[in-house]
Amino acid sequence: MLVVNRFRVPAGEAAAFRAQLDEAHAVLAAQRGYVDGTLGRNLDEPELWVLTTRWESVGAYRRALSTYDVKLGAVPILSRAIDEPSAYEVVEPNSVLNVHDARVT
Repeated sequence: MLVVNRFRVPAGEAAAFRAQLDEAHAVLAAQRGYVDGTLGRNLDEPELWVLTTRWESVGAYRRALSTYDVKLGAVPILSRAIDEPSAYEVVEPNSVLNVHDARVT
């Protein structure tokens, strides 16, 4: 499972934001089920940042979010993320995709 959190950060806050995002990433990386992750900044719009993380499963990610350490050390910065869907399934060749039924509400 892939999680993409994007952030819009004013230039004057970039250094402090990066330090906080590094700390949040470290807390997430210490959780069970974490596979890997990266931080990035957009080349064309330097105020746009991204944290991507990969997890063994959606359950591992959700369990990680519910831990005390993540609630304390990552959720405050993650709450600054742009409000958009952030969880993606990894699409492998010939894999069966999760199917969303639009009729289900």
